[in-house]
Amino acid sequence: MYSLIRKALFQLDPETAHHISLDWLGAAERLKLLGLIRSRPSFSPLEVMGLRFSNALGLAAGLDKNGDYFNALGGLGFGSVEIGTVTPRPQPGNPKPRLFRLPEREAIINRMGFNNKGVDYLVERVKRRRYTGILGINIGKNATTPLENAVDDYLVCLQKVYAHAEYITFNISSPNTPGLRDLQFGDSLSRMLERLKAEQQDRYQAEGRYVPLVVKIAPDMDDAAIEQVAGVLVEQGMDGVIATNTTIGREGVESLPHSEEAGGLSGLPVREKSTRMVSALREHLKDQLPIIGVGGVSDGPSAREKIEAGARLVQTYTGFIYRGPSLVGEVTRALSTR
Repeated sequence: MYSLIRKALFQLDPETAHHISLDWLGAAERLKLLGLIRSRPSFSPLEVMGLRFSNALGLAAGLDKNGDYFNALGGLGFGSVEIGTVTPRPQPGNPKPRLFRLPEREAIINRMGFNNKGVDYLVERVKRRRYTGILGINIGKNATTPLENAVDDYLVCLQKVYAHAEYITFNISSPNTPGLRDLQFGDSLSRMLERLKAEQQDRYQAEGRYVPLVVKIAPDMDDAAIEQVAGVLVEQGMDGVIATNTTIGREGVESLPHSEEAGGLSGLPVREKSTRMVSALREHLKDQLPIIGVGGVSDGPSAREKIEAGARLVQTYTGFIYRGPSLVGEVTRALSTR
């Protein structure tokens, strides 16, 4: 059924199709009709970062930036749903068009630019939570905030979402906010994470509830950079790492329509690059913190590949857009036998 729905949706502008499909899904959840499209997910509980996940498959950030649809998305059987990226103040993102399909490779290029309604809006939506799984909240900086003040934006968001998230992700790897990826390296990363870790500890002491902190990194690093980043994550006491965000590379899509559009590439073309990052991180981290693998997860084998490379959990985004709800059942069943 989804293949027919996708065919209709893919006749529309990608961003329009995105909103229509999520509106339909939200309506199905409110009318208690999700059972008609849910695809028999498998529940194989596991503990990661001190949290109990019902299964190892999560929905990556980006699909539900404002927390409008996570109840419905979670109802499809994901073990976790990550919402955002959210910024302190609302912002429109980059000019349209900014989202492009490459269906020949089941890929997407986006340059959305953290378009969202601001952290206060997201918090109000999360207060209406019905989803009982693990909820992650992905936070970032406003485009107008100077890079040297970026940590202030992350602190604002951390303070506001702390009471409402099971874990919090710092997005410092999107290619669509100028300069953002510079925060991944050297003293910039160490100083920022030190301040964010201190805030986490203050919140933990005040509220008696520990919320893990996770860093999402880019796939476009050499091994020396991966080793350096891994060292900082351990040194600053981070609780996990997501590998990876979208790539600025265009390997495997060079001749396709839209391949020269600016933005981050996701889907099947990033699968191998992301898996290599997971493997390299495992080597450098030596089980000191868990890895969440994302990038090209579009079926059972691609999900197992991430686990075998060293990930404890996996996430999907583009694969879910191309495959629909059936992907949840397929991947969770594949991972339940590991």
